[in-house]
Amino acid sequence: MIEWKISHEPVNYEEAVRVMEERVHEIRLGRAQEQVWFLEHPSLYTAGTSAKKQDLIKPDELPVYKTGRGGSYTYHGPGQRIAYVMLDLTKRKHEENIDLHKYIDSLENWLIATLKNFDIIGKKRKNRVGIWVNTPKGNEAKIAAIGIRVRRWVTFHGISINNNPNLQYFNGIIPCGIRNFGVTSLAELGINVSMDEIDQVLTKEFSYYFMNN
Repeated sequence: MIEWKISHEPVNYEEAVRVMEERVHEIRLGRAQEQVWFLEHPSLYTAGTSAKKQDLIKPDELPVYKTGRGGSYTYHGPGQRIAYVMLDLTKRKHEENIDLHKYIDSLENWLIATLKNFDIIGKKRKNRVGIWVNTPKGNEAKIAAIGIRVRRWVTFHGISINNNPNLQYFNGIIPCGIRNFGVTSLAELGINVSMDEIDQVLTKEFSYYFMNN
């Protein structure tokens, strides 16, 4: 069984990490259910394990938090739906056959399927983490990001979808260390939906990619 949790007010980043780590520990010990946590953060930057100093263009723009997830710098803030995914991968495969690349692939496919419900065609791109879309300007831009961590085969951190965040804050970083490509949102593409609608679709699409493996 998956527990679905929704926080309706922005959650402090350090508090969210603390809660995730406690939950991961309990899941590993078999004392808690797996969980998907929908939330938003106050405006901030996070630096993943691959973050490079030169990719933080405006270090005084927002608070910066070092984090154990994979990836480089990213922005989190109001208007961005974050889903922290805490799953025990040993329940889906024998431990010796666990494939983290397949888990990331499942996250990507989950995002693509979710976006399709809103008539947005999301795409994967080799050597560019996240989900990409064509914009009216004729270029490609990232609309959803992925950053994970795994501890003893229990996952945490997860994905984010840009619904209607302030995209100007992405100018303070090189998002995910990828230059020459922009960032977009559902709102910028003319798709106006609520967080509740996004949550409903994410929940609906989840089982196909994570409960049948």
